[in-house]
Amino acid sequence: MPHEKRTGNSIAGSFLGFIGLSVAAGILVTAAVTPALAVTGMTAKGAIGVFDSLPSFLKIDPPMERTTLIAVASDGGEHELASFFDQNREQVAWDQVSPFLKDAAVAAEDPRFYDHGGVDLIGTTRAVLSNAASAGGGQQGGSSITQQYVKNVLVQKAEQIPNEDERKAAYLEATISTPERKLREMRYSIGLEKENSKDQILLGYLNIANFGGLSYGVEAASQYYFGKSAADVSIPEAATLIAMVNNPANLRIDRPDSEKNGAATGYAKTKQRRDYVITKMYEENKITKEQYDEAIGSEITPNIVQPSTGCQTAGNAAYFCNYVQRTIQNNPEFGTTADERSATLRRGGMKVYTSLDIDVQNAAQGAIDQYVPNDRTNVNLGAAAVTVEPGTGRVLAMAQNRLFSEDPAVSATSPAYTSINFNTDYEYGGSTGFQVGSTYKVFVLLDWLKQGHSVNETVDAARHSYTHWTDSCEPGGVTVTAPWNPKNYDGSSAGRITPYEATKRSVNTAFVSMARELDLCDIRDTAADMGVHRADGAPLEKLPSAVLGANTIAPLSMASAIAAIGASGLACKPIAIDRIVGPDGNEMKVPSADCKQGVTPEVANTATYAMQSVFGPGGTAANARVAGAPQFGKTGTADDAYDTWITGGTTKAVTSFWIGNVQAKNGKKSSMYNVQVNGTSAFQSKFRIFGQITAATIAKFGGGEFPKPSESLTKVKQAAVPDVAGMTVQEATDVLSEAGFATAVGDPITSAVEEGKVAGTDPAAGTNVTTGNTITIRPSDGAGKSVPNVVGQSPSKAKSALEGAGFRKVDERCTADPAAPGGEGTVTAQTPEADQVIATRDSTATITYTKQSC
Repeated sequence: MPHEKRTGNSIAGSFLGFIGLSVAAGILVTAAVTPALAVTGMTAKGAIGVFDSLPSFLKIDPPMERTTLIAVASDGGEHELASFFDQNREQVAWDQVSPFLKDAAVAAEDPRFYDHGGVDLIGTTRAVLSNAASAGGGQQGGSSITQQYVKNVLVQKAEQIPNEDERKAAYLEATISTPERKLREMRYSIGLEKENSKDQILLGYLNIANFGGLSYGVEAASQYYFGKSAADVSIPEAATLIAMVNNPANLRIDRPDSEKNGAATGYAKTKQRRDYVITKMYEENKITKEQYDEAIGSEITPNIVQPSTGCQTAGNAAYFCNYVQRTIQNNPEFGTTADERSATLRRGGMKVYTSLDIDVQNAAQGAIDQYVPNDRTNVNLGAAAVTVEPGTGRVLAMAQNRLFSEDPAVSATSPAYTSINFNTDYEYGGSTGFQVGSTYKVFVLLDWLKQGHSVNETVDAARHSYTHWTDSCEPGGVTVTAPWNPKNYDGSSAGRITPYEATKRSVNTAFVSMARELDLCDIRDTAADMGVHRADGAPLEKLPSAVLGANTIAPLSMASAIAAIGASGLACKPIAIDRIVGPDGNEMKVPSADCKQGVTPEVANTATYAMQSVFGPGGTAANARVAGAPQFGKTGTADDAYDTWITGGTTKAVTSFWIGNVQAKNGKKSSMYNVQVNGTSAFQSKFRIFGQITAATIAKFGGGEFPKPSESLTKVKQAAVPDVAGMTVQEATDVLSEAGFATAVGDPITSAVEEGKVAGTDPAAGTNVTTGNTITIRPSDGAGKSVPNVVGQSPSKAKSALEGAGFRKVDERCTADPAAPGGEGTVTAQTPEADQVIATRDSTATITYTKQSC
């Protein structure tokens, strides 16, 4: 229907169908234009009543206009990414239209436009008589510009109805060639003239008329056919445009190969009508004789400039463009149904100012292009990078290695092309996501900190087999799995390690051990609170394997979640639209980032503190660090390195980069360690690509210091050494490990404890020691006995007791004291002291006693 002829139509239908109403119509129009005649006694009063009963008010809704996506450059300039339209139209003001166009329209279409009251009775009557005389031949148009405008408005209203059946019915009612429709059109025209000035009506007509194909309105038509604004067209160009309005389907000049009206014929049919328009302009004194001669003598020379439409015109920002397009099509802000939202995009006349940063976009696409080809023979290789702004959710860049095309025929012939956006969710034109591997560990870290644990306490990172897990989402609060014995990538056992160090080195066994102390349901919910969700729309998995990244997630989701950590826990939905200006120049509502506190600032800032170590010496992302600003983040590699990630950045910009298998090729997937790209492995390329993008963000935005971590969540935790004396070595090891200590078994010591059991520890029981430190367990040799307390006894009893305890010899020392009681004396001191445990065999004890005289 947008290609239907919409202006310059005559009163259609046969003479016999019209004759019954022609007299009445003439009288009624006369009466409406000059009401004084209605009281002069003229006949057909009944017809006048019918005419007057027709509705006269026609609401002029905004016409369909193209929506344009715009990126604002660093200098403030507007860069048009793409436009979407059913009708290519750009509304312009009165002073943005050349006087030649206005004069040509009036002279050729309605010379008495500024004199009549909406209906040209003379022209209508002439058309009726001419059509009647033609006996079925060509029909002459009698519609005024106002009537043509009314018809176009009614057609436009019909075309904007979402329901197809209702749309077709309304279109037919607006265009059907019947006397009734013509009378209604006249009535609307008269009412329209009462409410609007002539200039307003003429401008409305010029802005709504079809000029062939999808070109609607003089501005879009001027740009399309001649590559210039409607304000700048020449006399012959203006006349050519108005000529096409008369029969846009046949007189359009963008088909040079047309046998009847192509370039070879000099666009003969259009030129004939154009020359008629020029002649009318001269006859109506709109141009001089010299201007007439020059215009008539000129050839029609189109300069066709195809309008940008669809995201394929957005260059290296095509996938970002597609994401914005999907945002409009998916968001209730733009309509309650999918059809309404699609209509808003293609007909709403919006200027959509996006969040895209052109400099970062160019850097991201350039880095990917440098290292990742868009097609590989033996692997279905994909790569994607997306950058977001922490604290706002604004998407700054979106790039990938495939070329954008929505043409299935193109994608079918070359795997270098796709319309699938690897950065986004399936609902937004993306894939079903990719396993994120160890990147997911940050959500275990967040939950660890939420429960009050410190990044500097220690966890058991030795390899274990696990079956039972706390899971408050399950009945009974427990999940039981088949035995799971996860290992570290290099096969090592880290022993006891702090979460800080585990984050830095990405130690699998440490994070599994942490998850065992936590709640799998809480870990899942913590990730969701930070904005994480599966790309395929399914619920996040919370099985133990999810701890190590089994969920399939889109890069945009990971970038947003990591950005939230760096923004002190403020989680924002990704947004790609900064503002929208409607066709009326007013600001429109845009989708909200809906920023919420996902975790407390204390938790987020402490996690950021640990994640900065990832880019430090010995960290898994040390190779990606660039100068200029502090950086934080996390790396991740899925099983068999089918997917590998790095996500992180600065306080100003966070990038998530993924490279991996889009899907199996020839029945198999490839390890990113084995895929070579530009002189390095795909696994290593992620550091180079990420580094280049981060360098560009730092150059553009800088980057500040991250907030300091919480003291309570970074404290070095101390605990009293448990008393394990008398336990077996294994029992003591378990108790000490549960208390947070590492253990070692020292040499046996002499003790009265049963041989082989624990005699004591070093440091001793009760001593406050930093958790994670090593406590030495000292087994007993079983040879020790406890020294009896003989102080206060007589020397003979004391000697007997000590010898009975195993001392080979007891030395006695007497001290005279006349004041002492009489008799044998009393022991006042002993060596060894009482209660010591020693090997008494072959040992000597000494007692000191006092009596009146020695």
